[in-house]
Amino acid sequence: MLPTPIVKDLDFDKVYEPSEDSFYLLDCFEIEKDFLVKKFTNQVPIITEIGTGSGIITTFLIQNILQDAIYITTDINPTACVSAKATLLHNCKKKAHLVDSTQMDLTSSIRNKTIDVLVFNPPYVPASEVPNLPTNDTDNKWLDLALLGGEDGMIITWKVLNNLENILSDEGVAYILFCARNKPVQVAEIMRQKGWEVTTIINKKAGWEVLSILRFNKH
Repeated sequence: MLPTPIVKDLDFDKVYEPSEDSFYLLDCFEIEKDFLVKKFTNQVPIITEIGTGSGIITTFLIQNILQDAIYITTDINPTACVSAKATLLHNCKKKAHLVDSTQMDLTSSIRNKTIDVLVFNPPYVPASEVPNLPTNDTDNKWLDLALLGGEDGMIITWKVLNNLENILSDEGVAYILFCARNKPVQVAEIMRQKGWEVTTIINKKAGWEVLSILRFNKH
């Protein structure tokens, strides 16, 4: 078992606290370590985590999986960006300078076709709608943005999936988490029809929910 990072300076009212889904992503990358190390043996990959929250996943990656990489974490929530940087600094001071923690919507400020590894634990909980963007840093609705994904919990996830061709580099790979109500089997089939290779890395029960992590890469 690889060590789990210690989360620092987390405002639980505004930033998503690491839970089963977060830890399943850590398990996923422990499984995928050899695949990723081999894939990027001869290059320094650009790794981006969307919606980084506490920063625990990116910190785990830089500690245990791909040390020689450039990391960009993004979050629409400014408090999460601060929390992610604090977690990184606490766990890996010597590598923290390799990570840019940036407030943005998904990957909107990153040049197309540059991301080699994309990580996304989306707001996957079905809801009547996606919450509106809070009007200030102190708004208590920031946490809702990390959880509620609209119809089928898939509105935000589809924004990423439908743009994956432009987000990833030619050899890029994406890891995205789904709950059962997101219908990951159907999602995988749709993406295969679009030319993507889709692999289920993890499929586990978490309390009353079943969570899956799918890997997407071009043939």
